[in-house]
Amino acid sequence: MPTISSTRSRTPLALYALTAGAFGIGTTEFVIMGLLLQVSADLHVSIAAAGLLISGYALGVFVGAPLLTAATSRLPHKTALIALMVIFTIGNLASALAPNYAVLMLARVITSLAHGTFFGVGAVVATGLVAEDRKASAISIMFTGLTVATLLGVPAGAWLGLHFGWRATFWAVSAIGVLATVIIATLVPADRGDSAPMKFVEELKGIAHPQVLLGLLMTVLGFAGVFAVFTYIQPILTRVTGFADSAVSPILLVFGGGMVVGNLLGGRFADKRLVATLLCSLAVLAIVLGAMTFALHSKPAMIAFSGLLGIAAFATVAPLQLRVLQKATGGQVLASSFNIAAFNLGNAIGAWLGGMVISHGPGLGAVSWVAALLPVLGLAVALWSVRLDTRLPRRPPTLACVETAL
Repeated sequence: MPTISSTRSRTPLALYALTAGAFGIGTTEFVIMGLLLQVSADLHVSIAAAGLLISGYALGVFVGAPLLTAATSRLPHKTALIALMVIFTIGNLASALAPNYAVLMLARVITSLAHGTFFGVGAVVATGLVAEDRKASAISIMFTGLTVATLLGVPAGAWLGLHFGWRATFWAVSAIGVLATVIIATLVPADRGDSAPMKFVEELKGIAHPQVLLGLLMTVLGFAGVFAVFTYIQPILTRVTGFADSAVSPILLVFGGGMVVGNLLGGRFADKRLVATLLCSLAVLAIVLGAMTFALHSKPAMIAFSGLLGIAAFATVAPLQLRVLQKATGGQVLASSFNIAAFNLGNAIGAWLGGMVISHGPGLGAVSWVAALLPVLGLAVALWSVRLDTRLPRRPPTLACVETAL
């Protein structure tokens, strides 16, 4: 009979079950971006109003993460994951059947409620399936579902909506939800029951730890920088760089491929040196965003930087998530869910900031360098957080960064 250590040396099938759920959730979050024209025409609303379906979802994640975590805090993790996928599936079914804009917005919000808690609980389950030195990789494997959704699920959903109507896309995502629910129910092991679930009030005390709050702030700042650019990538590519509209989708595939690579690399490096990977990934993200400013008028350079941005952005995910999990010793599930909420809060802030730069100056060409300031601030917060870790030896972060790269 294999020992626990030998079993954990391989990638458990349960991790891929979590990946399947993440794929469905990632698809439904971003696929609406490729359906805005069809939704606005069918439901007789403006494109701007249809775009609010994206904001509504993001805000639903931000609010729903702590609320649903509280509601499911007494449930075994496997039961909570199944319940969350059921909510996800019901929300997508309601979206497919929505008779008007208001019902569709409500359905999107219902769907989003499961998002933060699923990734929060899933991250805790994922790290519990592997050995100590593979926890960041386990998180990155689960988040691969989100990156693959951006790479394949969103374009497929957009194609489906173009040829069969936007409702067909939500029917397809509902089917993914049913399949993911079955896979999770089959493959994810039941809780061992060797520890009683923590009271929600006690978990809140864990969130109040200064290092957890600093970790959440790093997440907000890092992804605000990413989405300040990504939200407006289409007008940047077409109006500044000069690409044709038809070139945007292939370039987004490059970005999605970069996300997959960055996600896996971030997990692997974070397993070896978490703090150094955290500092380096935020620094690289800032550098890529800042350097993109000088590539805006070169088509080959912008294709390359689209891939680099995907790599840099998602290289931060595993170290940011694991940092929060490690510091929240008294409430990992809630802290993990809050970090997912922080990702989405960063998305909303970044979209707002990018819009302000475009509307009130200095314009589209300046979005990338303004966006770079946000992960710079995130890096400053990270350095402050590391200094609070008095147990860590004092050494220049740049040396640790070089060692990680080597």
